[in-house]
Amino acid sequence: MNIHSLISTKSALIVGLLGVVYLLSSVFSSIPYRPGVMILMIAVLFYVLSHKVLRSYTFTTSVLCCVGIALLYPGWLIRWGNFELSVLIVPLTQLIMFGMGTTLSVSDFSKILAAPWAVLVGVLLQFGIMPVVGYFIATGLGLEGDLAAGIVLIGSVSGGVASNLMAFIAKANVALSVTMTIVSTFVAPIMTPLLMSYFAGKFIPIDTLAMAIGVMNIIVVPVMAGILCNSILYSQDKRVNKIRPLAMMIFISIIAIFVFYFVPEDFLGMLSPLRNGIILGLILIALVALAKIILNIIMGKNNNWMDRVLPLISMAGICLILAVIIAQTHDVLIQVGGILVIAAVLHNTIGYILGYWGARGFGSLIGRLKYRLGYSQTNTSVIHESDCRTVAFEVGMQNGGMATGLAMDVLKSHIAALPPNLFGTWMNISGSVLANYWHGKTPTAQLNHTKSKDVE
Repeated sequence: MNIHSLISTKSALIVGLLGVVYLLSSVFSSIPYRPGVMILMIAVLFYVLSHKVLRSYTFTTSVLCCVGIALLYPGWLIRWGNFELSVLIVPLTQLIMFGMGTTLSVSDFSKILAAPWAVLVGVLLQFGIMPVVGYFIATGLGLEGDLAAGIVLIGSVSGGVASNLMAFIAKANVALSVTMTIVSTFVAPIMTPLLMSYFAGKFIPIDTLAMAIGVMNIIVVPVMAGILCNSILYSQDKRVNKIRPLAMMIFISIIAIFVFYFVPEDFLGMLSPLRNGIILGLILIALVALAKIILNIIMGKNNNWMDRVLPLISMAGICLILAVIIAQTHDVLIQVGGILVIAAVLHNTIGYILGYWGARGFGSLIGRLKYRLGYSQTNTSVIHESDCRTVAFEVGMQNGGMATGLAMDVLKSHIAALPPNLFGTWMNISGSVLANYWHGKTPTAQLNHTKSKDVE
């Protein structure tokens, strides 16, 4: 049984009717209208969950509901007692990146060789064009300081994990999407700090080294931990399918956790800035090993429990991050929200267009060159339609979680984290719409008219 089977269209309509009644009551009385709006948002979410066609928009609708609640009741998401909820943003980002890592294996890296041209054009557009687009949008709209830096930041990070889902819905090349996400993620520790120093440095001071360390701590370390957990769960090696080796792995992880937690920072040297990421990664590795002992070896369950659990945790984490940042920057958002929405639409749309048509043009050019030079029997594009769709999503949909984490961890700014959050919300909306549009259009096998040497 899943959440879709628990919610019916009737229950959604009943909740919606209650929301309408409450709103109408608020018009003719002094009761606040906000609860009615919240009830209506929940009704819409229920309806989407219960609808077979609209179900693919569940994540997007969940994001919008969380953003709406943050706007209606920002006080709920700033602090609970003495606990500041903003403290959760970096660990949640690391957890989301860990979830991405668990979907990867070492063999996935070999897929780069299967589609080198698409990977190359995607990475070049992602790190060569999108930061420039972000910079000119920020300056063109008259934004300054942390807000402008936040726009440059979202344009300077790697591709987001949501692009993999959109590629699947759009009948694009999912394997290529995952490969491009891997490549851009591991290029980010070098490119993101350099791009931020050059472009965002015109708005606020940027510590390039701190930014590089932040990318390693928030992205690379959790992803590597996730890849290791993928090996623990799915490897056929006997050493990770018996209780004793797994128990030893748990024991070593616990010892390492205590070492990194209690040993002074001076003793850790270069690993000191990565302390939090390493500790979280070790905790997750130990938990996965323990879960495998209990669920797989003792109880005899299959290994796909993590495939079901982590996507839900990641979705909840993204929604909470968005809601907390919106609540923290509520007043600023009310003042400049309209401008930021325009910036998000422009940046995202330009990314889709450049990604799709850049891949199409580049693939056609390389195909013709290979034909002219005698390396190919036809002038067919080396990047086909499904791959062009994939590149569009990878270039147009940046890693909002990574940008948010860096804004909080390195820039120490809620304001700089606001653009990545708004952009992330819009990217999920536009990505869902574009993916479902392409879903109804089967990719053609070739983009260009094929010319054969045999014909000549």
